[in-house]
Amino acid sequence: MPTIHDLDTPSILIDAARAEANIARAQAHADKNGLKLRPHIKTHKLPYWAKKQVAAGAVGITCQKIGEAEVMADAGLADIFLPYNILGRAKLERLLALHGRVTLSVTADSVDTIEGLAATFTDAGHRLPVLVEFDTGMGRCGVQTAGEAVALARQIDKAGGLAFGGLMTYPAAGRAAEAEAWLADVRQALAVSGVACDRISSGGTPDMWRSNEASVVTEYRPGTYIYLDRYQVAKGVGTLDDCALTVLSTVVSHPTPTRAILDAGSKALSSDTLGLADFGELLGVSGARVTGLSEEHGTVTLSDHAKLRIGERVRVVPDHCCVVTNLFNEVNLIDGDKVLETLPVAARGRMG
Repeated sequence: MPTIHDLDTPSILIDAARAEANIARAQAHADKNGLKLRPHIKTHKLPYWAKKQVAAGAVGITCQKIGEAEVMADAGLADIFLPYNILGRAKLERLLALHGRVTLSVTADSVDTIEGLAATFTDAGHRLPVLVEFDTGMGRCGVQTAGEAVALARQIDKAGGLAFGGLMTYPAAGRAAEAEAWLADVRQALAVSGVACDRISSGGTPDMWRSNEASVVTEYRPGTYIYLDRYQVAKGVGTLDDCALTVLSTVVSHPTPTRAILDAGSKALSSDTLGLADFGELLGVSGARVTGLSEEHGTVTLSDHAKLRIGERVRVVPDHCCVVTNLFNEVNLIDGDKVLETLPVAARGRMG
């Protein structure tokens, strides 16, 4: 059996046992609190892990783009949510074809999006569930008022091939309570208008652990929880020992006692820090932080008497694992130093 010492660098390593433990922990939390779990595959982009998540108890999966959903459907995943505004004839035709293969639902936050869906989906015997996206503080997509949500819900139900599927939001991190209040108000406004709202879908790994049985949210879409990363650790979700994804890299230069250079730069570690002060840290090397990135070089600043040597292979815990996954064609599942399997990142680069 090959080992990580046989791999070229930079490479992605996925500690299989840690990922499995993270899946089980999140599913247990969801089950305890009466939540349906619908994991977002954007973190791993692998049918292998999507199937593991469903086998553990997830009701289905979430994909951000049609291309990702097509890959997952091809692999046998049967219940897919696309929380994205789908616009344009080409995309709508692909969406219609996907609707014929799997249990599908989407979102909309405008009349324009709903009109496009309504013109494409016309079979009253096989309606497409459309959730209305509500902006609960993220400042991205989503209607701004309960009145807008009610108006769109009514428009959806008037379309012969569509059905109002509920509410969807992606709250800003740390604002779960505020999102909860907004969603409760919108649900009440829908009820007063005679519109049933059985599904309320929310997301974001850090705030999932604050959910409880009293929440109006019925479904949760965590993504990063399967691997975790430095951002999630900073938010208290887990520890470095829970992080399943690391980037295997080689020290290629050591110009000064406090500066070393890795062969993993922005094309392997990503410059998306999610607000953290640096770009990653070296697993098992206290006082070693990745403090700078160029395209193919990662600058490590050493403190606390940390030492490295040229040619040494190290493992970097990145700030944001979801982006890092999308930079590689394949990942290596490991158990200790053993490489269990090398998998292509099947949904990488799939757009639309």
